[in-house]
Amino acid sequence: MSSYDDDTLPLQPPVRLPDEATLAAAVRAAPLAAELKPEGDDAAVLAAWAGHCRERLAADGGLLLGLIRMYLSREPLAGDVPEPLTGLGLVRQEEPHSLSWLGLWAARLVIAATTGQEIPVMGGLAEADAATLLHGLRSYPRGERDEELAGWLKNRERAAAAFEIASVLGQVSPLSRAVGVELLSSSLGDEGRLALSGLLEEPRLGAVIAARTGRDERRTAPEELAWVLVDMTAALLEFGGETGEVIESVALGMDAEEQAGTIAILAFGEHPWTGRVLRVFIDHHPDARVVAAARKALRRLHGLAELRA
Repeated sequence: MSSYDDDTLPLQPPVRLPDEATLAAAVRAAPLAAELKPEGDDAAVLAAWAGHCRERLAADGGLLLGLIRMYLSREPLAGDVPEPLTGLGLVRQEEPHSLSWLGLWAARLVIAATTGQEIPVMGGLAEADAATLLHGLRSYPRGERDEELAGWLKNRERAAAAFEIASVLGQVSPLSRAVGVELLSSSLGDEGRLALSGLLEEPRLGAVIAARTGRDERRTAPEELAWVLVDMTAALLEFGGETGEVIESVALGMDAEEQAGTIAILAFGEHPWTGRVLRVFIDHHPDARVVAAARKALRRLHGLAELRA
């Protein structure tokens, strides 16, 4: 499971693709199939075609960018379609010149190779462990998330599934953690809420759960505050939120002087995303006092890391 940490492309929603046999049949029917002669079983045919797509698209950056733009916009191509795209079966030859199933499949591979983001395929998480499930669900809209979760739960007992998700909340990324808390609090019934309640007294993790679910009886200790702030801000950053939204999540209506004071404590939270959050404030906050506080906090963070080492 790779972790997506790319500033250029927000997390993309899941894609629906047909099964391997249908995709392989599309390869065998593509105009260039007679020339390139894909052979073997369905998996071998698709592996060979992926190689041909990478080779031909890499030779022409315009084609590669065009394919990615078509995937992201889901809009048909206007005007003449470049022959390699139709020859490889990636774009429909008839109007509207939209991406074919094969085009969606190939574009997903290209995006993974160029950005590191592995766009999930609907139904592809049914056999995943809990950490992989939460990682994959980060970009799912609510309806698709419920559908994917139902597939994951199909062969699992609900209480055991809730425990499995709860057991990894402290180990996953901030956005994965937010997804897990939401699933346990709203999608897994009493079993999910019971599993969350069992974590409330955990240092840091319990404070994040309380903040996200409104459990006021669980007070955030002063030493937990920085960790909670970074974790909730980092979830927005991980999703690809606008920098203004990320900054506002910490500002919470405070004036610049109050924000600077809040930023100053972040270095003490020992959260693995602290450096990335501070850099957002350094690079994008409009107030010089807050920027200076973020720079000082980042220097302190590096100094503390050296002392611990």
